[in-house]
Amino acid sequence: MNKHYIQIINDLKNKIYKNIYFLHGDEPYYIDLITSYIEDNILDEAEKSFNQVVLYGAETDVPSIINTARRFPMMSNQQVVIVKEAHYLKDPELLQNYIDHPLESTVLVISYKYKKLDKRTTLYKSLNKAANVELFLSEKMRDYQVPDWIENYFTQKNIKAERNVSMILTEYLGNDLSKIVNELGKLFITIPKDQKVITSRDIEEKIGISKDFNNFELQNAVGSGNKLKAGRIVNHFEHNQKNNPITLTIITLFAFFKKLLVYHFLKDKSRNNVASVLRINPYFVNEYELASRNYNPKKTVEVIGLLRKFDLKSKGFENVTTVPGDLLKEMVYKIMN
Repeated sequence: MNKHYIQIINDLKNKIYKNIYFLHGDEPYYIDLITSYIEDNILDEAEKSFNQVVLYGAETDVPSIINTARRFPMMSNQQVVIVKEAHYLKDPELLQNYIDHPLESTVLVISYKYKKLDKRTTLYKSLNKAANVELFLSEKMRDYQVPDWIENYFTQKNIKAERNVSMILTEYLGNDLSKIVNELGKLFITIPKDQKVITSRDIEEKIGISKDFNNFELQNAVGSGNKLKAGRIVNHFEHNQKNNPITLTIITLFAFFKKLLVYHFLKDKSRNNVASVLRINPYFVNEYELASRNYNPKKTVEVIGLLRKFDLKSKGFENVTTVPGDLLKEMVYKIMN
């Protein structure tokens, strides 16, 4: 959970308001949460009619935003002005005129999603040094952080999940937190109210992600040297290429063997150190221990080279006729033999 986000929400709950909230970054999830909380909670329903204004960056301009923000509230202590899709604004640096002299009774929210404000700009510097401004950066979460984030999300909902659930979800949904939360929301609606443990079967039945045929399971099969299991998964992928693109498989295996190579040269192979260096959950350290016995350092380097070669082939380099399913079979065969 984003600590800065928690601090902002706690302040808002305690009615500690800033003059300006400038929310920027390439991860929209937390930006949307803060914006929605302010939109729903600072003013009551009666006050919102006269004192809450929502503008959109593509439909307004900075002078109009400033004029709106400088109005005094009617029968209320605060006025709330929210600018959504502010990344479409032209000349956002003109906001500096208002930043330097904000109206104390206005809470101005700038939702600047999908991009970071350049730290070199005068606007950023003004926001960063202003006394009563909340400059919030929402950065995209790294892939290795997402499984823990999902587990924490389950915990907040007082639900537990099987260990592989977070990995399966991460593999198919990536690091888009809004998409993950949306899919989990659908899942929570469909499971019985008294169910407290989410299983991989729930993920397969309710979200449509196969618990047996996915890149996480293929990685496990390849790493453990289980050729029969790997073959079954590859055959499934061949007949379900739309949901199992070879590019995603190559990326998954490349990341695994790259970490395996690091593992080989670690002096301290204790569970906690391996988890820390490889940035994985300690629960999965044993997979790298097993894979290291099947793939020595030389073989690991060869596999990484193979994956790079097949990545190029999958994109058409030195390959005109071979279909993705056949490429995948050849690639996994060469890795495991």
